[in-house]
Amino acid sequence: MSENLIEINNLRTSFKIEDEYYAAVDDVSLTIKENEVLAIVGESGCGKSALAFSIMGLHTRAKMEGEVLYRDENLLEASPRALNRIRGQNLSMIFQDPLTALNPLMTIGHQIEEVLLLHRDDLSGRQRKERAIELLGQVGISHPELTYSQYPHELSGGMRQRVIIAIAIANDPEVLIADEPTTALDATIQAQILDLIRELKENMNAGILLITHDLGVVAEMADRVAVMYAGEIVEIVDVKTLFKNPLHPYTRSLLNSLPQTAEHGERLEVIRGIVPALQNLPREGCRFKDRIPWIPDEAHAERPVLEEVSPGHFVRCTCYKDFAFATEVEGGEKHADS
Repeated sequence: MSENLIEINNLRTSFKIEDEYYAAVDDVSLTIKENEVLAIVGESGCGKSALAFSIMGLHTRAKMEGEVLYRDENLLEASPRALNRIRGQNLSMIFQDPLTALNPLMTIGHQIEEVLLLHRDDLSGRQRKERAIELLGQVGISHPELTYSQYPHELSGGMRQRVIIAIAIANDPEVLIADEPTTALDATIQAQILDLIRELKENMNAGILLITHDLGVVAEMADRVAVMYAGEIVEIVDVKTLFKNPLHPYTRSLLNSLPQTAEHGERLEVIRGIVPALQNLPREGCRFKDRIPWIPDEAHAERPVLEEVSPGHFVRCTCYKDFAFATEVEGGEKHADS
């Protein structure tokens, strides 16, 4: 059985809004295993990126509770010096927007060498340059020597994303967090980036946390999937079961809203409403309840928790047992839109 590289226990990350703290990541427990891709999927605003930044210790003004264990060390209690030692070496992150993640005033080579200088003081300047050029070649840049001397604005979006990946893997991390790594890239470049991440997992035996809202990417890349809604994990399961037998109403709604799932002439299901603002999230009961109002109140648990309904398949709230889409319920569509 694969070893747990990261173990998250009851993680709560709260942000202050008008003198009150509100949890954007609420009581999340997960594991990231070696040589696996764990995908976190959900709508924008559900807490995916907040979770990633929590693991990396990158929130500066958040209140954080619980545990993020790396090799039995709780990163939430680690000193800034210890975090700086671990980040970039053992844990690395591919950021969502490479243009803002890169320094526009520094060459690509300088930025890659910087992470090597911080963690590999055994390398000479010449060796750092050679390693930086090697990394650029490793991530599929065809002229690494030229790119080494260029600035971020001289590169395409796909090349900048490759540079971000080169920086992230410079020190062969054990855990790699990829936060929407293919956002705003065309389909061809997206496929190349995903192939690259897959190769990195196999070559480095790393555990990868892939954050995305794209279920097509999930189907192609993930081993296990955690579905996130309104700061909570509502379902965890292996990727094959997710697409074959999704249970939570939110998971089923996400899958049923995909255009490719509809036959010709069939109406797509629409997830009614939006993810509530952070300060308006219901903190008791089922957080998805207001978006499926045709499901009776008694179908929801008063205090929903993740329960293992079959081996390795965890679901939050009992409402999945009574869920049907509004279009399947007599008069449900009218009720839902009223």
